[in-house]
Parts: sequence; structure tokens; C-alpha cells
Amino acid sequence: MDRITKPRVVKDYDKLPTDTQNQIKLQYPFGFADHLVTYTNSKKEIVSALPFEAEDYYYLVRMTREEASEIIENDDDYDDDGTLRDDFEMEGLETGGDDDEIEDVEDVPDEDEDDEDDDGY
Repeated sequence: MDRITKPRVVKDYDKLPTDTQNQIKLQYPFGFADHLVTYTNSKKEIVSALPFEAEDYYYLVRMTREEASEIIENDDDYDDDGTLRDDFEMEGLETGGDDDEIEDVEDVPDEDEDDEDDDGY
């Protein structure tokens, strides 16, 4: 049986569309830091990232533990304990638009032609 794989995208959290950020919040209502994974990118650097599977893409959202904690601390959608607020409202999910475009993919290796797997994972 053939398995269809989603394009893999590596991005910084602040460069993701708002609706994707909101979906990530729903998947990780208690914060991101405990869910980070590490991998070696195409430059042979160890990178930490938050895995997130969206409808059309598989994301690795680049962040360190410190950045993950800072994002939650500075986000009004999370309370003082780092838990997603009960009154959190999703914005932009009903649109079904093309908010998940991958125009901002970074760290694409020079030898990479059209592959969206930009960090070599």
C-alpha cells in the first residue's frame, strides 16, 4: 500500500499563520517546552523544534526550551500557570483559506531544489 506523506516544513513560531498557531495551542494546551524534539539539520547543527501535524503539512516549529517558555509566558491566551485559558477562542479556522502557504520557509540548503524538507530531517 502506498503511503502519501505530507510536505515537511520547518518554521519559526512567529512566522506561522495565526490559525496554525491557534491549532498548535489547542494541541499543546499546557505549553510547548515538554514536547520539543531534537534533530540534526542539513548544516549538522542540533536543532530543537515542536512537532505539529496540520491538515496539509507536517511542521517542525523551531524553538529552544527557553523560547517555548517565553512564547507561553507572553501569550495572553495562556494563564499565569502556562495553561491555555478556558475562554480561548479560535480565529481563522473556519476560513479554510490558504493560510498555510510555505512562502517563509527558511534554512533551505543550497543543493535543495524544490524539496520543502528544508532542515534536512
